[in-house]
Amino acid sequence: MYASLERKLSALRHNRIFEMVVITVIIISALEIGAKTFPLSDTAIFVTKIMDRAITLFFLFEIIVRFIAEPKKKDFFKSGWNIFDTLVVVISLVPVDESEMALLARLIRVFRVLRMISIIPELRVLINSLLKAMPKMGYVVLLMFIIFYIYAAVGSYLFAPINEVLWGNIAISMLTLFRVMTFEDWTDVMYETQAVYPFSWIFYMTFIFLTAFAFLNMVIGIVINVMEQEQQDMLAEEAAKHPELADLTNTQVNQQLRDQISDLHAEIQTIKALIIDHKKA
Repeated sequence: MYASLERKLSALRHNRIFEMVVITVIIISALEIGAKTFPLSDTAIFVTKIMDRAITLFFLFEIIVRFIAEPKKKDFFKSGWNIFDTLVVVISLVPVDESEMALLARLIRVFRVLRMISIIPELRVLINSLLKAMPKMGYVVLLMFIIFYIYAAVGSYLFAPINEVLWGNIAISMLTLFRVMTFEDWTDVMYETQAVYPFSWIFYMTFIFLTAFAFLNMVIGIVINVMEQEQQDMLAEEAAKHPELADLTNTQVNQQLRDQISDLHAEIQTIKALIIDHKKA
């Protein structure tokens, strides 16, 4: 009986309609949380309370379905996303009224929006790629910090007499350089120093080239590289879990190739017929 229930819940878990319902409830939960930040009438407050309880019960049902549908129950908690979802659901069960943990419960309800990441595989790939890219980006960030430090020291020595607010010390200079790197009215900063040092534009141009163009593109390249690897790993994992889908995909691809070859063969025959007719004419 339990095996039958497990199979049914597994089918429900992987049902596309059920996944869309979960995503819809998460969106409704986000809208409900946002609505509470506005002044509401007593009727609206009552409605949001009913919605909040219904959403919490639905999430509890959904997490139970996912747990029972997992063939190996220990593997369920090996996933960080499953642990996160479970904690969010469990803490959401804490009553928000007349409780010392009311504030914590309200804050946790805000994080229910993040469950969208655990539901949609593409979002999980993005987050996992970003996390795995962090160690590789460490040396790029370190090198960028060195460039920032050098330029901040030079800027502080040269431009502090011009504007103490922007170049007073190395810490303030680094904040100013961050403003330059993000192009936030950086020309105003440059024109101010250029009035005293006409060639100070070289300082800004070289800094922008190194940081905004070179290093940031290196960071983007690292993230994209890791993202492609994550995408391949996800496809390989899905193929291992569902080999019949991989076979089906291969069959579809082969059929498409055969159709394209048939179309090309027909076009070649048409062209040959036109050439023959042209020669006869």
